Amino acid sequence: MSAFRIYMQQALAENGLEDYLAHIEAFAILAGLLQEQNKKMNITAITDDEGIARKHIADSLVAAAELAPGANVADVGCGGGFPTLPLAIARKDIAITAIDSTAKKLAFVAEAATRLKLPHITVLPARAETIARGPLRGSFDAVTARAVAALPVLLELCVPLLRTGGKLIALKGKNGAEELAASGAALEKLGCTAVIKEYTLFSPEPQGRSLVIVTKKGTTPAEYPRDYAKIIKKPL
Repeated sequence: MSAFRIYMQQALAENGLEDYLAHIEAFAILAGLLQEQNKKMNITAITDDEGIARKHIADSLVAAAELAPGANVADVGCGGGFPTLPLAIARKDIAITAIDSTAKKLAFVAEAATRLKLPHITVLPARAETIARGPLRGSFDAVTARAVAALPVLLELCVPLLRTGGKLIALKGKNGAEELAASGAALEKLGCTAVIKEYTLFSPEPQGRSLVIVTKKGTTPAEYPRDYAKIIKKPL
């Protein structure tokens, strides 16, 4: 068994993700594709076998159980494909639209999806706030976002994409509770409620993590999302 497969097996077992052990071969292919592509362009700073297994794949999979069967999902700011690709490997029942403004990274996601036979991934090279003002507004059952922006900013970018009753699943680090505490005004203006699930990502150096799960309760006011420059300058 290769070093990556051993690390992947350990990461799944240590983090309560044993349900996904059957996908180790696909995760190994993904790791190899990522390492090869990273030699040509900067996809990620994490390129070692253990780092990919634990900090990219296992960390992404924590969100898998939060997605309803058959969900139509948008992954905002997917970068090199996390959590898009691990989620698509683990959950063949869902459809995922990978959204990012960097076309080169999305090209890798599309190539990886082809190599891994994941036809339920669609790539969309655009900014989330632009998409949210178009025909896809209010069309997704769930939105995921990992390492994209502080929660008040993320809420304005992502909530308009959700249908009423849909959920934003924000993968956050140890400061998730602080970000949530700073998001009260944004949640109120966007008509949402939120809960937080804190956990530890077990690795040689255990790290605090959290999922902030936001539920959209009503129609998003038409003025949101604003232009990105305004969102950043004055978050809700």
